[in-house]
Amino acid sequence: MKKLLFSLSIFSSLIFYSQSFNLEEFATGFTSPVEITNANDNRLFVVQQNGIIKIIQSNGTVNAADFLNISTKVLYGGERGLLGLAFHPQYSTNGYFFVYYNNTAGNIVVARYSVSTTNTNVADPNSEKIILNIPKPFDNHNGGSIHFAPDGNLWIVTGDGGSGGDPNNNSQNKNSLLGKMLRIDINSTGPYNIPAGNPFIGIDGADEVWSYGLRNAWKFSFDLTTGNAMIADVGQGAIEEINRMPITQAGINYGWRCYEGNNTYNTSGCAASTTMTFPVAVYDHSGGKCSITGGYVYRGTQYPSLQGKYFFADYCSRQIGVMESNNAITWSTAFAGNNFSSFGEDNLKNLYVASVSNGKIFKITTTNLEVQDNHLFNEIRIYPNPAHERIFVEGLRDSQSTAEIISTEGRKVLDETKFDSENSINITGITPGVYYINIKSGDLKSYSQKIIIK
Repeated sequence: MKKLLFSLSIFSSLIFYSQSFNLEEFATGFTSPVEITNANDNRLFVVQQNGIIKIIQSNGTVNAADFLNISTKVLYGGERGLLGLAFHPQYSTNGYFFVYYNNTAGNIVVARYSVSTTNTNVADPNSEKIILNIPKPFDNHNGGSIHFAPDGNLWIVTGDGGSGGDPNNNSQNKNSLLGKMLRIDINSTGPYNIPAGNPFIGIDGADEVWSYGLRNAWKFSFDLTTGNAMIADVGQGAIEEINRMPITQAGINYGWRCYEGNNTYNTSGCAASTTMTFPVAVYDHSGGKCSITGGYVYRGTQYPSLQGKYFFADYCSRQIGVMESNNAITWSTAFAGNNFSSFGEDNLKNLYVASVSNGKIFKITTTNLEVQDNHLFNEIRIYPNPAHERIFVEGLRDSQSTAEIISTEGRKVLDETKFDSENSINITGITPGVYYINIKSGDLKSYSQKIIIK
């Protein structure tokens, strides 16, 4: 397997080592891959935006035969196409799986299909049962992520309907199914039932709505270890956001179009901000960033050092971000030629990421640079902390070392700067707050620590 290696600094004031993650090329040859998932066995299923689902075997071999081809039903182009896939919790016995796509009229469709009764690597293209058909006013902002929750209900995230600025106010309109997280019970003879606990049953708001105020979430996932839903919502033009809320909490208003991230966008006719839930982390569009691709919290066992870290990406900057449990974000360098469109898990909770630009699927792995291999930073001390005007570093052994300072949202506030003759750097002009200083040596080893600037 080919490897793309980036040494990723995991910030801590207590841990004196650097961790890294690798991207190992796992499979290739896909057309616009936009979803990766599993059916609780050792295969991976890759959704292509053009209406085709492919299977990757555990050794990285891609099946020649399509698992499903509904390209004649799918409007493919721009943000539209076949976008989501979820296998029924009892898939091994009932053979049901669900897809999310734009039909030839541009509507959002959620449909159920069945696997072939004679070949587990092929689905029956004639078995479609339409569950939802939602008209859309514009061609963009289609959402497109679906997952089953532990209670067996299907969660569906939809975009706000498109254009810019949500001109129809769909996200804040609780009676619209656009700009929402929907929660439905598909274990019924009809298309679906409304599960008990949905917040707007019998009151103002569509019964299917679980939460609202989303712009164009791409994508969401469950972290069942903590019982949270992780939602990455694409911003209008300035701010990308990550939301983390308990799976059990209904009726959340995530704030769009009133707010973009934590920033006021268009509050005309909006409820009080105290009734809204704001993201746990945001980032701006500096450094060529433009659009968040949501991922997963790593819960596999193969790479313990990645435990509890949320992996996501920015589509334009070609960087992968890692969010710690304290919501601090660290960015990789750019992976040239890779616009990351989706993450996914296998049945062992290993993580994968898809590049829509070159049709490749990578597995996320890791290597550790332990303290004994990082002797340049064994005796380092950063002071004062809290700091004002200057920060001094004691114990540097490399005259080529540089420092950068990054905010807890992942925004660089001080570019790589060489230390002066006193091994210090000037922090005058940086707004008081909590930051991370990242010190890099000439041979690319690094050390990071939380600092407070007052």
